[in-house]
Amino acid sequence: MKITYFVHSITEDNEKSLATGWMQGKLSEEGIKRALALRPDLTSRDFDAVFSSDLERALQSTELFFDKKFPLFIDWRLRECNYGKFDGLPAKQFKKDREQEYIQGGYPSGESYMEVGSRMKSFLSDLSRFNYDHIAIVAHQAPQLALDVILKNQTWEEAIASDWRKSQSWQPGWEYFLD
Repeated sequence: MKITYFVHSITEDNEKSLATGWMQGKLSEEGIKRALALRPDLTSRDFDAVFSSDLERALQSTELFFDKKFPLFIDWRLRECNYGKFDGLPAKQFKKDREQEYIQGGYPSGESYMEVGSRMKSFLSDLSRFNYDHIAIVAHQAPQLALDVILKNQTWEEAIASDWRKSQSWQPGWEYFLD
């Protein structure tokens, strides 16, 4: 199964450099504009289904990206990492060059990246039961890093170090394959 992974569009929190975590968040005006600009390309692709995180910023992006063209499944396991006490705080206070501290130990009152990986393994196990050729996922940073670990055989350290966000090399979808 081919998976094309999309990160939600720009949020008001992104523009303020805040880490939203499990908070809902909402798209900014620029985020809405960019999501709508992608729609012609994304609705012309052939997906069997779209799977989205249940957080508002992902759901908004999904609606704007795909305009209800494909069957939609909402799954909480696609949520961002729970940053616990750090949800809503400036990301640079706890993420920049410190993310590797939270691979196993977890964020205070939150979860670890390993726990996000467990959620994603559960999601992929359920997904493998569907007879789909190509699906889209709309979610967040941590689930994408988990896919790099699970499906591209990277370590968490490698996935975090090579995260496209560090080089600002965004693209309209990343491809993964589930055997």
